[in-house]
Amino acid sequence: MSDILFEYHRIQPITWVYVSSLLTIGLFFKFSRLWSIRNLDLILLILLAPGLILVDQGVEAGRVGLEQAGYIWLFSITAVFLVRMLLDPMMVRRPLLEPNLSVGGMTFIGVSLLVFLMANVVNSKVTREDLAAAENKPLAQPGNPPPGDGQPPAKTTAPKLAHGPGYPLLYWLPRIPTQVFIPRDLNQQPRQGADVAGIAAARSMAILSHLMIIVGMVLIGYRHYDNIRTGIAAALLYLLMPYTAQLTGRVDHVLPAALLIWAVEAYRRPFSAGVFMGLAIGTIYYPLFLLPLWLSFYWQRGFLRFGAGVLAAIAVLSLSLIFTSENAAMFWTQLTEMFSWPALAGEGSEGFWSFDFIDPVYRIPVVAAFIAMCGSFALWPAQKNLGTLMSCSAAVMLAAQFWNANGGGLYMAWFLPLMLLTIFRPNLEDRVALAVLGEGWLGRKRPALVGVERAA
Repeated sequence: MSDILFEYHRIQPITWVYVSSLLTIGLFFKFSRLWSIRNLDLILLILLAPGLILVDQGVEAGRVGLEQAGYIWLFSITAVFLVRMLLDPMMVRRPLLEPNLSVGGMTFIGVSLLVFLMANVVNSKVTREDLAAAENKPLAQPGNPPPGDGQPPAKTTAPKLAHGPGYPLLYWLPRIPTQVFIPRDLNQQPRQGADVAGIAAARSMAILSHLMIIVGMVLIGYRHYDNIRTGIAAALLYLLMPYTAQLTGRVDHVLPAALLIWAVEAYRRPFSAGVFMGLAIGTIYYPLFLLPLWLSFYWQRGFLRFGAGVLAAIAVLSLSLIFTSENAAMFWTQLTEMFSWPALAGEGSEGFWSFDFIDPVYRIPVVAAFIAMCGSFALWPAQKNLGTLMSCSAAVMLAAQFWNANGGGLYMAWFLPLMLLTIFRPNLEDRVALAVLGEGWLGRKRPALVGVERAA
């Protein structure tokens, strides 16, 4: 951006935390209703930022105490949000609390933020360390040339396995750092021409995924909330979040979020919603635990169409691995990596469960409680509507952070857009499958139901 804007300097991450927090309060805080759920939600959203700062500074500076404190902070705020999402279906009275800015003003700020965030993705410097972490490759020790320059392989130190189950090709993409709290060693830049295709693919996918999230949130507000201003407000708040600015280029964060948002946007077309859900499952595995909730929503109508879409998407992703596999053994290895159950205890953990003060065996009851919660969504709430579909989906992806052994707590994009749409949603009790879905596969026959009244 400095080539376009005269004397432009990128805002420092901690400075952006302060600025975005003030903007969030100014644009969305209801000063006329201080004691409201909306204001509590905004305060909790702002409180996510200190945890990110502590984790990042702890990792970059090698201070384990700071990193531990950051994960504990994130888990604490995430736990509060989990309770908030579980209680959301019981909140029947939902007064319309509009933002403190017009649609034109919010649109201008949102587009401007999106341009600057995408420029950060394009202009960020990718180092050999980023490439090695993404591909799980060891780095040569300082002073030794990297392999492939006519030199024998240098002594290396293998990094931790920094990802869980999911689509193998996704984890081959490098991580694009957009905001760092501690200056990076630019001497670790990749060689000229090395991994150019992977870097370009990662940048393109990150930009397109963010666009999908923003467009999907606006469309949900316009088509399902009957209020485009609400959709724009939720999308603007997503762009204002310090998390979005710090981890803009992480494709494994933002791509699954985009797929989940479009699954919600397409909920009136069960097969399309199933395709998006199946793609999300094949990408990062964890949305698999959303199936009891979504299948229960479609149980009375659309069950087979949604299930067919999920299976079709998973089958396509699985078969696509044939083109990246040299033999049957490699194909089976990649397929296992895509759907394997993460080890309950073992080496390779990253984040909260990797610290010495916590025994990994305690992760087992957390997983058990998580599975029990996901299974309960097949029965509760008994009458599911679009509102409960979003809030409970956000609850599942929130709860997944507590047992994710590969940086759980940092993957906020998996739940943040869904949670923001839940925070801004109106009363959606009339959006049930029997009322909004057609009987045929093409969704053309939609009989009128006498027993279902449209909510206010």
